[in-house]
Amino acid sequence: MQAFRNCGLCASGSLLKGRTDFLVARRNMAILRLSAACVQLLKSPVHRRLLRLPEVARSNRVAFSLASSLCAVPFTQQVENLSHESLIRRASCLVTDSANTYLSQTTLALLDALTQYAKALHTLIALQKRYITSIGKLTPAEEDSIWQVIIGQRVEVSDRLEECKRFESNWMNAINICELSADAAYNSGAEHACTATKTNLQVAQCKVEELRKISKAAEKKLAETKAEEIQRMAEYASSIDIHDLEDIPEAYLRED
Repeated sequence: MQAFRNCGLCASGSLLKGRTDFLVARRNMAILRLSAACVQLLKSPVHRRLLRLPEVARSNRVAFSLASSLCAVPFTQQVENLSHESLIRRASCLVTDSANTYLSQTTLALLDALTQYAKALHTLIALQKRYITSIGKLTPAEEDSIWQVIIGQRVEVSDRLEECKRFESNWMNAINICELSADAAYNSGAEHACTATKTNLQVAQCKVEELRKISKAAEKKLAETKAEEIQRMAEYASSIDIHDLEDIPEAYLRED
């Protein structure tokens, strides 16, 4: 029995020693691999770039310090410029910007309204001229149909005129606001904002005046057409028998 136990202990000792030798061999192999990798890294270009990292860090630190010093200068100047005069000047510039925007929108609205009004006037003039040339040549039904169209166009002209008056009121308010804002900008020292606002005022007034002249010319032409219509109706009435006047539509004798 004792001999059996001695054999078991010997076998266990041999097994333990073999396992220890295996672990030592693996550790030695790992050390060799690590050493080979280090030698390869020292020979590669990456190692040279890693050696330059301190220099790059120093150059970046200098650039950052220079940029910080440059950025600090305007900030100090901005703080020093926050005086009452500067704030008033900036506020007056904001007022002129808003006034110019209001003027631009109201001017566009008024110009569009004047254009549509002039178009409606010319359409009415064409319809009335067409009617004048056909007096006495149409049947009562045809004459009534033409007059329905003319009356509808007269309503269109009236609506467009009211639209012009409404937008013109807004435009005049914008003109007054721009004039006040330009004076405020000039008094606060913002000469550039004052000059720009006055230029916008002149441009807006010139454009509106041009379309006003076109509308006035159309109104004058419409009045001449109405006078021609009245004269033509008088000639037509004098050329027919008094009993035939009952066939003349009532719209012929209507004045606008």
